[in-house]
Amino acid sequence: MELKSPLFFVFVFLLSLSHAHDNIQTYIVQLHPDCPSHSYFPSKLHWHLSFLDKSISTDEDSSSRLLYSYGPAMEGFAARLSPSEVEMLKRSREVVAVRPDRKLEIHTTYSYTFLGLSPTREGGAWAESRFGRGSIIAVLDTGVWPESPSFDDRGMPPVPPRWKGICQQGQGFNASNCNRKIIGARYFSKGHRVASLTSSPDVVAEYVSPRDSHGHGTHTASTAGGTPVSMASVLGGGGGTARGMAPAAHIAVYKVCWFSGCYSSDILAAMDEAIRDGVDVLSLSLGGFPVPLYEDTIAIGSFRAMEHGISVICAAGNNGPIQNSVANEAPWIATIGASTLDRRFPAVVRLGNRKLLYGESMYPGKGIAAAQKELELVYITGGNKGSNFCLRGSLPRAKVRGKMVVCDRGVNGRAEKGQIVKEAGGAAMILTNTEINLEEDSVDVHVLPATQIGSDEAFHLRSYINSTKLPKARIIFGGMVIGKSRAPAVAQFSSRGPSYTDPSVLKPDMIAPGVNIIAAWPQNLGPSALPEDSRRVNFTVMSGTSMACPHVSGIAALLHSAHPKWTPAAIKSALMTTADRHDHQGKPIMDGDKPADLFATGAGQVNPGRAISPGLIYDIRPDDHITHLCTLGYRRSEIFSITQRNVSCHDLLKNNKGFSLNYPTFSVIFKNGDTRKTIKRQVTNVGRPNSIYSLELKAPEGVTVRVRPRRLTFRRVNQTLSYRVRFISKKRIKTKDTRFAEGHLTWVNTRSYNRVRSPVSVTWSSTK
Repeated sequence: MELKSPLFFVFVFLLSLSHAHDNIQTYIVQLHPDCPSHSYFPSKLHWHLSFLDKSISTDEDSSSRLLYSYGPAMEGFAARLSPSEVEMLKRSREVVAVRPDRKLEIHTTYSYTFLGLSPTREGGAWAESRFGRGSIIAVLDTGVWPESPSFDDRGMPPVPPRWKGICQQGQGFNASNCNRKIIGARYFSKGHRVASLTSSPDVVAEYVSPRDSHGHGTHTASTAGGTPVSMASVLGGGGGTARGMAPAAHIAVYKVCWFSGCYSSDILAAMDEAIRDGVDVLSLSLGGFPVPLYEDTIAIGSFRAMEHGISVICAAGNNGPIQNSVANEAPWIATIGASTLDRRFPAVVRLGNRKLLYGESMYPGKGIAAAQKELELVYITGGNKGSNFCLRGSLPRAKVRGKMVVCDRGVNGRAEKGQIVKEAGGAAMILTNTEINLEEDSVDVHVLPATQIGSDEAFHLRSYINSTKLPKARIIFGGMVIGKSRAPAVAQFSSRGPSYTDPSVLKPDMIAPGVNIIAAWPQNLGPSALPEDSRRVNFTVMSGTSMACPHVSGIAALLHSAHPKWTPAAIKSALMTTADRHDHQGKPIMDGDKPADLFATGAGQVNPGRAISPGLIYDIRPDDHITHLCTLGYRRSEIFSITQRNVSCHDLLKNNKGFSLNYPTFSVIFKNGDTRKTIKRQVTNVGRPNSIYSLELKAPEGVTVRVRPRRLTFRRVNQTLSYRVRFISKKRIKTKDTRFAEGHLTWVNTRSYNRVRSPVSVTWSSTK
């Protein structure tokens, strides 16, 4: 089936808005699940509608205002409401909270090899999990392009009998688009429709169906669970065999992201259905800046998913390297930062003075020869048109025609700058990083010969341009190079900890490949995703924590297939305690020009080969998370909003004195003169019986660490043992002198070669 372009539609009157007021918008209304009034109605839907019947002041049919009636993910509904109607609902004793709809944003041929996954290796994660056979990965994103070869179902096992989902039909999408790989597909647009009526009334190219109009969802779905595709490349670049992390896993698609963003009402509805459908992993490559957990729809929905045994994997966000920027930080979510591969696409700039500036690009095609010819360089600055950023309308044709144009990163998209240079008559482009981007090397499939250079090289480039009357340069494209650079390293854009809402839990949890990832792409888009790009490909390259997230989602599916009785916490523990803190050269993982700290890497780079057999795991029950929220000082109503559990923190803390969440990492905070902290942990043996683990400890600087016992002897499988860690801050350390230190605590089994490593982060804080 060939679809050359999306169908066009206008989101008008689909919600029967003829009587609506301009100030009506979408709200999510959370209800008490055990209200006695529930029993008075024939169904939950009728109960939800009754609240609208009582609050709507006009003659409208209440069903025309209702967007979603939620169930498994949260008790409540989403509806279009006016401010006065919101206030009326808030006065009801049966209403827990009323929250405005929140807009979130969407944040390979080699990465599986880089992570040590091999289809021919005996043992290992793929062999032990049978490539993820039987597991179901739910991808909440922009939809899917089902005709992609990455979703071919030849050789796939049958659809699991427990699957309860559907293949929802819509524009350009019907039931035949699902198969044994894509076993279900749904779309959720009601929240987006309401928002688009007020924010973007123009006609927009978009499929009103699970079909992907943007490419992001197709890319992430194939990264998580795409089937093997030989000779995959991007217009000849980056060639190899494309495979998802769990190539035998099934994929369920939930389209929640549209041209205007991803709205929390739609996301919650998708999580609701995914829980009902019977998925094993929820993969969400989307998010925003951190908000309190009781206001975070993803945190609320994922808590219920976790209670149903579903692993929830989320992107950490692309707001790095700013501290405290990590999103999706609930402790029951696996929060994934981004790292680099040792694959490079060199495109070196040779200046007229013969100096070489290292850059990277995936530009292929007929324009290469033109780019290798020496061209005059032009860098337009001054004025208020944004010419240095190459904004639309800012480049005078007379100044750029036939020349190599220098464009600073920022304001508009990287590939878009190249299109603007091309439209203005430019022959090539050098994209220069600023001090914000530093040496970040995310490549693009540009529409004209182009390369991207780091901020240090950009300084030398500008110095050269200013030193001569006729600056010239040419780009030398070097194809693909593997294994010549240190990796993994932390991606510059990857959001950093510590957690804004809960610094007692170290976030992000781990990092995974997220830079220059090649994966599936829709046939209605060019590889640059620009509307002007007429080229067509099956694969393209993208970067972001959005790309890192599905790597871990797929690996979590492998663990679920190999260990179907493990809890989400056990799977997360296995991923974290076996993660790498060193790169492939055996040196510390770097963050720019310095070793990466724990707020950048979390536990480290995911290692599926070791995670499949971790030896020990740190398990966490849902009730433990509730007690943890109590230790953070959350009020009863706030905890109820998150968990739908009506608890007394006073009683919980009284019965759990000295409680600490059984997390696989340690985050110790000394406040206002505190000098001692004692933390208890429990580990469960999932390896061999009669296993002995000895302690290996590196104490953080300025802290004495005492662990009792220092030896754990497990007589049987699934036996759980406890240990206590005492952290003592040395008196000579003062808050103004040291605010952060790190170390690690590792349990080592020399017979099985298991190393169960827990990073230790210590912070001195003057905050009360």
